[in-house]
Order: sequence, then C-alpha cells, then structure tokens
Amino acid sequence: MKNLCIAAGLAAASVSFAGAAQAWQPTKPVEFVVTSGPGGGTDNFARVIQSIITKNKLFDQPIVVVNKGGGSGAEGYVYGRQNKSDPHRVIFGTNNAYLLPYVAKLGYKYSDLTPVAALALDEFIIWVNGSAPYNDAKSYIEAVKAKPGTFKMAGSQSKDTDQTLTAMIQLATGAKWIYVPFQGGGAAAVQLAGAHVDSNTNNPNENVGQWKAGQVKPLCVFSPVRLAKSDPVFEGKGWGDIQTCKEAGLPLETFQMPRTVWLPADVPADAVTFYADIMEKVSKTPEWQEFVSRTAQTGRFMKGKEFADFVAKDDAANAKVFEAEGWVVK
Repeated sequence: MKNLCIAAGLAAASVSFAGAAQAWQPTKPVEFVVTSGPGGGTDNFARVIQSIITKNKLFDQPIVVVNKGGGSGAEGYVYGRQNKSDPHRVIFGTNNAYLLPYVAKLGYKYSDLTPVAALALDEFIIWVNGSAPYNDAKSYIEAVKAKPGTFKMAGSQSKDTDQTLTAMIQLATGAKWIYVPFQGGGAAAVQLAGAHVDSNTNNPNENVGQWKAGQVKPLCVFSPVRLAKSDPVFEGKGWGDIQTCKEAGLPLETFQMPRTVWLPADVPADAVTFYADIMEKVSKTPEWQEFVSRTAQTGRFMKGKEFADFVAKDDAANAKVFEAEGWVVK
C-alpha cells in the first residue's frame, strides 16, 4: 500500500511540475541541507552542485551548505519537516529519504518531503581482499555457501544500503554471511584491506584507493551494463573491465542507489520546477560529467514521472527485503 501511495504522490507531483510557470526565484540565501556528515558521499554530491551553480551563475542568491547527518540522515529530513513550505531549504540525500521510515521510528514521514530530482546512481561492487583466492563472483559465492555463517561481509551502518544488498544477495543465492557494520564505507574499506573481513559491497569511490594499492579487488558490479571505460586502476584493469554480476552468473542483476534532491512539503509548485530545472542544467555541465566519471557513478538525471517510477520500483524492492529480514518497524 505504501508503494502505491508513493507512486501516486510522485506522479501527481510530476503533473503539477509540468504545468507550473517558472515564476519563482529564491529571494534569500538558500540552504543545501546534507543528510550526511562532512566528507561523505552525499556531502560531496551537494558541494559539487553548489560549486557548479556558483561558477555558472545559475541563480543569484548565495548557497550555504548545512550538514545534518544524524540518525543515518534522518536529522536532515526532520529539518525539512520543521521548515514546511520553505523553498529555500533544499535537501540532499539518497533513497534513505523514503526507506528510513521503514526501519526506524523517526520524526518525519515520506509525505513531509517534496521530490525534485535525482542526478546520479551510485554503483555497488562485491570486493574481496587482494590476496583472496577468488577471481570471480561465482567462485566466491560458492565458497560462502560451502561454509555458511563463517565469512564476514563489511558494510556501512545497520539496516542500511550495504546490509540491504547483502540480504538481497543471500536471498538470491543461498549464501550466508556474518554482516559486520562500520561507520561508513571508508572504514569498511580499511577493514577489508587489512583482511579483518572477507568482503564488502562498497561503491567504486570508497575502495578505489585500496584497489590502486592492490589491497582489494573487485569481482562484479550490480549494474545492468558494465561501468564506463576508464584509465587502468591496478594491473591494467579499470572500471569498465569489471564484470556485471549478471555476467558472473549471479541471479541479482541490479542494485543502484540514487543521489536525490528534495524540498519540504507544501512548497510552491513553481519552486519545485525551478530547482528541477537548475539540477538538470547542472547535470549537463562538464564539471558534473567530470565528477561522475571520477567517482565511477552512473550519470542519470530524473525528474517528474521518471523519478516517480524509479522511486516506486526501488521502494518495492527494498521493502520486500525489509519484510523478509524482519526490519520493518510496526
């Protein structure tokens, strides 16, 4: 039922976007509210957009970046609820905007947010230690299945993206890990490089330093197509040389996390249109293309119905896992 409500609400919003006149302009400094701490992926996402808007003079008002990352990002969304109707608070997040209320009792509901756009998709890779005997995902999965509950999978946070993906892999393959949460992908990368765990599902950018040093190696990426070609990272192999997990024989093809932009509830429709258009302009700049390429993300701009359809599908897939794992807060 929740999925249908999300889809209906987003679809209705997309219709109002299309018919809105673009008359609104910010009349005071704009806050970019980041639902993570400084230096995290969402923080970098917001600050790159801030710099592109400023450099290209896409609007006249100054932009102030404010980090509110407590509660796995819930602090930033609660702040959005507290600033209902104010279009000068732009909230940057991921799919946690609509997934967090499933797994924790929070001070906001999904209806407290207004969708604006998504600009990119974070990719996820199965990584193992550089000295591990596995050179493809299938052989690693078979090893885990042979000794269930003995291999350790590191990830960022509990009941968040990395643990969700781990649960999806388990449901799809029958493998079973001990999931070990850490405070961020950087810590998960360090633990894998030191062979304190057996694998992680980090984004490319979170493990690239360890890959360059040969301390970790990628087995497959959860994307329908291979990542874009790049310069070699280690021993002549770059991002485009990593097999997709479907190519590797895993029955789980796609897992991607959107980088998303929101406004508080009840803002003017033409303010939503204004910011959606600004974000679309950002997505077409050389600076944004360089950022996406450097971080090995997949550039994909979505607004309106396309964004609504993506959210509905992503919500349904994750909700299924939350229910199966018993994570849903009643």
